[in-house]
Amino acid sequence: MSTLLYIPVSARGADSHSRKTGTDFCVRLQAAIPRLNIVTRDLGGDPLPHPDQVFVHAMLTPADSRTDAHHSALAISEKLIAELEAADAILIATPIHNFSVPSALKSWIDHVVRINRTFRSTPTGKIGLLKDRPIRIIAASGGRFADDPTTQRDFFEPYLRYLFSTIGITDIEALRMELLTRGPEPLAAAHAKAETWMAAQVEKLTASLPPP
Repeated sequence: MSTLLYIPVSARGADSHSRKTGTDFCVRLQAAIPRLNIVTRDLGGDPLPHPDQVFVHAMLTPADSRTDAHHSALAISEKLIAELEAADAILIATPIHNFSVPSALKSWIDHVVRINRTFRSTPTGKIGLLKDRPIRIIAASGGRFADDPTTQRDFFEPYLRYLFSTIGITDIEALRMELLTRGPEPLAAAHAKAETWMAAQVEKLTASLPPP
């Protein structure tokens, strides 16, 4: 049975464009793969604690020297990594905050991107320790990202692509839903773009995920 790890990030609940589109995507993929197991890690509804001094100390302690207290400090991190490892595909539905990822998503990232657990550092660079799998990202923003001075600079997608490649995941495709606060026409255009993107991605994932 294939497993999708679904990570909604927005704290806006039913008003969130990314969350509504992410839920729609899950419904469509479930219809295409009836036995699909969807595991939801709701970062907006149930935020994670941000890593603290105890977590960092435990993370940097060699695995064979960790005490029960160290393992306790890393318990949430281990659970999140286990969810990631068990997933055949990941769907992240998130707003863009201040040109990059929201703090709720950054906290999840800081729990799952761990040296000597999901990546290893070598003299020639970092080596990812996770197997590659599809990550699909739905990103919602009120503004628009491009190269001209009237738009916003894109720190969001390049960051996530670099980040996930560090742990071994390079199969990444993203949907940008932009100008969502600029009136009915841009809003309709963003949702029309989402329709086309979701149809294509459902077809791709249906063909690539493990059979039931």
